[in-house]
Amino acid sequence: MNTSRRILLTGLAGLAVAPTAVAAAVPLPAPLGVTVAEERFARTIAAAHAPDINCARRAERYANAHWPEYVAAARAVLDARV
Repeated sequence: MNTSRRILLTGLAGLAVAPTAVAAAVPLPAPLGVTVAEERFARTIAAAHAPDINCARRAERYANAHWPEYVAAARAVLDARV
């Protein structure tokens, strides 16, 4: 596959993903029963697992969108320290 086809396919894939990326940028409501410490630690874990860790803004956006997925991991670590 030549370079121009790759660029075209990448651009089309970006257009297909763009609506979901905008929806992911909207912060989700906080799950019930999450403490401030759990939320902050979940955001830290999510930022560390961001696809592009080299870009601070992208890692922060990823953390804002996906931190509820990491609450269980944050709780496990915080409970292990007690």
